[in-house]
Amino acid sequence: MTHELTKWIKSHPITVILILVIWYLSLFTPPKIELANVRFIDKWAHLLMYGSLAFILWTEDWRARKTFTSMPRALALYIGPVAMSGLIELAQAYCTTNRTGDWLDLAANAIGALSGIVLGCFVTRPLRKKGHR
Repeated sequence: MTHELTKWIKSHPITVILILVIWYLSLFTPPKIELANVRFIDKWAHLLMYGSLAFILWTEDWRARKTFTSMPRALALYIGPVAMSGLIELAQAYCTTNRTGDWLDLAANAIGALSGIVLGCFVTRPLRKKGHR
């Protein structure tokens, strides 16, 4: 088990960094900035964070495995970030005094993750067809 986890971390370094950054950004108290006045800025931030995470996860997974991604694996690559998002929302609601959990944040994260997976499919598709291994 430890060997598999170490192998996964070594083959997905950017994903690991993004996961740590997202956890940090989700649990610290954000400073007040002018962008806070932009309507739905936090939802756009969630879309961007989880879209980036899912895209990087997809491309690093494809690069590490160099095989066609099956539907169950694609589903797992989507569910992973969404499940993490749910855990973060629960942590914000029950483990912090400065943050609150929000169902709309979870929805924005799920949409962002889906868009990242779709973008990852389009980016890696030509490479699969060319036979890059």
